[in-house]
Amino acid sequence: MVQEIYIIDDDDSSIVIFRELFKNDKEYKFISVKSEQIDIALKNIPSLIIINEDAIDRDVVGLCRQIRRDEDNTITPVIVVSSNSNKEHRMKILKESIEYYIKKPVDEEYLYYTVKNLNRLLAINRRISPLTGLPGNVQIHAELKKRLSNKEAFSVLYLDLDNFKAYNDVYGFLKGDQIIEFTAETIVNALHQNLEEGAFVGHIGGDDFVAIVPSTNCERLCQNILAEFDANVTRFFTDEDLEKGYIEVANRKGIIEQFPLTSLSIGVVVVDVGRFGNILEIGEVGAQVKHAAKSVMGSSYAVDRRH
Repeated sequence: MVQEIYIIDDDDSSIVIFRELFKNDKEYKFISVKSEQIDIALKNIPSLIIINEDAIDRDVVGLCRQIRRDEDNTITPVIVVSSNSNKEHRMKILKESIEYYIKKPVDEEYLYYTVKNLNRLLAINRRISPLTGLPGNVQIHAELKKRLSNKEAFSVLYLDLDNFKAYNDVYGFLKGDQIIEFTAETIVNALHQNLEEGAFVGHIGGDDFVAIVPSTNCERLCQNILAEFDANVTRFFTDEDLEKGYIEVANRKGIIEQFPLTSLSIGVVVVDVGRFGNILEIGEVGAQVKHAAKSVMGSSYAVDRRH
């Protein structure tokens, strides 16, 4: 995948240097951006931002603060290159959660490997949940934005576990993690078995997952996921709880409450071309349709087909 790196300067003095430095690395694309165009640049969620302080006509600390406060770029790494050797100035910039402050004159080999290593580290952290090995929120949002901008028709499946907190309270977090891993495997396997080419599965966090599929008819897929889940989730319960069909948890007042065994709910949003203007709108409908699925006892799914 091509890594888009934005060079912020107002005189285009840096872009030639970086393109020459990375001429043999086809996976990197360097784009020159004027400092007053930073809002446009941030909307594209670059892989890395490099600011040439000497070549911009604005306060670099304020610029760094603007980048860090942008919701989509909270983890986008930023490098500031500057001839200012004042320690206080350097510390002001680093306090804005900027990864590197490189003083001029710059050692080109050092700069080259700094950029390469930052992108390698970010690729690992950005895309993978340490528990399930699935992409996280940043990649989920990027995938949704990409499909919207490409005017594709697709469906988004929002999946989460029912009564999962009660399960954790009874069986502990380690067993809870095992159910989350099992759920991730179930979703991925179902997509492979349904030959959903171009599908994407992400782990939002906790017991929440997202699947994006290039199809607007997902009923069979949902049925397969739920059937596989229900057939195998039983191994995470004791025989006693399976026989009862519920688990017992003491609430804050010490009163024993009964909760059904853990099940899976899926809310499906059909994203027809032109239906949604942004991913927030998809998420809002997703929350509504998932709530509808969760209102049904046991594993279930609900599909929103409104236009």
